[in-house]
Amino acid sequence: MPQFAANLTMLFTEVPFLDRFERAASAGFTAVEFLFPYAWKAEEIKARLDAHGLRLVLHNMPAGDWDAGDRGMACDPARVEEFRAGVPQAIAYAQALGVSQLNCLAGKAPAGVPDALLRQTLVANLRFAAAELNAAGLRLLMEPINTFDIPGFYVNRTSQALEILDEVGADNAFVQYDVYHAQRMEGELAATLQKRLSRIGHIQLADNPGRHEPGTGEINYRYLFALLDELGYSGWVGCEYKPLTTTLAGLGWRERLDPNGCDC
Repeated sequence: MPQFAANLTMLFTEVPFLDRFERAASAGFTAVEFLFPYAWKAEEIKARLDAHGLRLVLHNMPAGDWDAGDRGMACDPARVEEFRAGVPQAIAYAQALGVSQLNCLAGKAPAGVPDALLRQTLVANLRFAAAELNAAGLRLLMEPINTFDIPGFYVNRTSQALEILDEVGADNAFVQYDVYHAQRMEGELAATLQKRLSRIGHIQLADNPGRHEPGTGEINYRYLFALLDELGYSGWVGCEYKPLTTTLAGLGWRERLDPNGCDC
């Protein structure tokens, strides 16, 4: 059975963010992830991690004004300076919080910008970020995101992400593979994991439709968990889903979908 990290941006939202660490530990999680740490001091977050014996396995690099609709900016040629200014900030938080990898959101394609320029900008920004992260001993991730939930998101398929990373040419750059986004855009989940696992640095999950917890939709997560065990995946699987009712009420999926558990 894979090891799961609670995504605190999506889970335990009934309490303020800093109180979600205690909720995650009480629910049996030993690791957490979230979108962004930058609204809080690193010391505040580190204190919650330490107090509850939790490991932070992932957060994102600065992605613009989220509340205003930004979903990253790495592909935007008008925001290169802003993107690159966020890299040292992300590294500083990662080092303070013990994170070994950071996710870069490519962002939505700005209207009227040729695809060739978008790709050129993204590749150059990823090369810059990968070099800076490598010097700090960190891995860089890039996540394809479906265009149903985020219309216009520039990187939306696994093959596209891999082609871009090939062009970047950095040994510390990997795909962040979100099963939910992949199911909506391309399917072929098992085949992709079998073929591309060496290029995948982190996995996230949610079921489809609805982006709820595993077992509420069409994805055969029991099979996928068994496959990840068979393939020897040793990383974390981030639980980035919207609970169908409450987080605690839905957590039974961990036992029900355990490949080594009973079928009753």
